[in-house]
Amino acid sequence: MDKVVETAVVDPFKVKKNKENRDNSQTKNDIKDALVIADMIKNGYYSSVRLATGTHKSLRVLMTSRSFIQKNLLSVQNQIIRWIDIYFPEYRNVFKDLCCRTSLVTLRLFPTPDDVLKYTPEEIQSGWKKHMKRAEGLARAQTLLNQAQHSVGEREALEEAKLFLMQLLDQYKQMSKQLEEIETKALSFLELIPYAKRMLAIKGIKSNAVAGILAEAGDLSQYQHGNQLLRHAGLHLCEDSSGKHKGQIVLSKRGRPRLRKLLYMAVLSLVSNNPEFKQLHEHNVKVKKMKGTNSILKLCGKLARILVAMAKRGEAYQPEKIPTLAPAA
Repeated sequence: MDKVVETAVVDPFKVKKNKENRDNSQTKNDIKDALVIADMIKNGYYSSVRLATGTHKSLRVLMTSRSFIQKNLLSVQNQIIRWIDIYFPEYRNVFKDLCCRTSLVTLRLFPTPDDVLKYTPEEIQSGWKKHMKRAEGLARAQTLLNQAQHSVGEREALEEAKLFLMQLLDQYKQMSKQLEEIETKALSFLELIPYAKRMLAIKGIKSNAVAGILAEAGDLSQYQHGNQLLRHAGLHLCEDSSGKHKGQIVLSKRGRPRLRKLLYMAVLSLVSNNPEFKQLHEHNVKVKKMKGTNSILKLCGKLARILVAMAKRGEAYQPEKIPTLAPAA
């Protein structure tokens, strides 16, 4: 007969701090560690493990892969920008976004100033049209030609440099495609979670943010209150006070760092695009005189409570339930 065994986690830092409680000695060994851990579990000094299962487990695997690919994609993007700064620094005057589609096509066709000078503006535009449905106009092609004529970029070992650039562009294209596939797959899993659909309907919150939060936090319907989600992310407050000394209140940061980042970035997006969160943020900053960062962190608590309530009660997002504040003078 199978037995159900509860799994718990004991913080190694707490074990280290509690090791002198048994014998008032700083001695540390495996036997003593086991006794200290047993004492801590007996006294309730442990955390229950939230094991992701089913759809949430699949989301966690996908979003972990997305984070890894996104990190490598950013590294490759920085390498491309570094290459441009060395061999064609004036290229920045032509394209504001160095990794936009037109820019990437241009780097494949005319990577160096010498390559650009071989063609007329019409031929450059014709090259763009072969790879894009909506190509840039002659004005952009002429600007590229003008910048190439006065370039001060490196002229040595250009063939080897172009080979390296082509490899970077291939990596960038491959990783971008992988990222797109993962995001499409994650969106399909979100459609299987009923309350996720309602979360996606909140104006200003993106699908990647919802997928990331559910991947890191697990099933939100299992949380009793939004404050549990905050503690899981390490966004709850703590202070160090004694006697007349009043310590500064800071974030504990004892939680999942990726979940903490996702909640913070989600609130930033809501403050920019959601009328209710924008109004709350303005009230905190202008009326309550809070710092912008402190207001964002406070609104993280608001978002956590909203998401947990939506998951537990099966309700849609209701803007009218958010207190309407009088505009700041």
